[in-house]
Amino acid sequence: MPDRTPKALSAAIAQHAPQLLVDFDRHWRRDIADAYDPAPVPAFMARWWSEYALARAPRLEARVHGLEDEADREPDYARAKSLIEEAGRIRRTAAKAEPGQ
Repeated sequence: MPDRTPKALSAAIAQHAPQLLVDFDRHWRRDIADAYDPAPVPAFMARWWSEYALARAPRLEARVHGLEDEADREPDYARAKSLIEEAGRIRRTAAKAEPGQ
């Protein structure tokens, strides 16, 4: 994982997960740069840190998306909720990755 800064994360995404770069840049411009407000930077970084951590592990990323897709199609509320909770646990674990890992 890169240093925990927007610039380092952007560079890492560009190099290792370029499929995320357009959305990352669009989100940055809309919520941070064009708003001239640094207050949302921690939330922005948390979201994209997690997205990048998952993108570095394609099987794990596929598992999360599979769980979310299955939950979307699941007619049983309790089962759908369980699937989303499992996807959330995986996302939270990925988000705990530290720079250098």
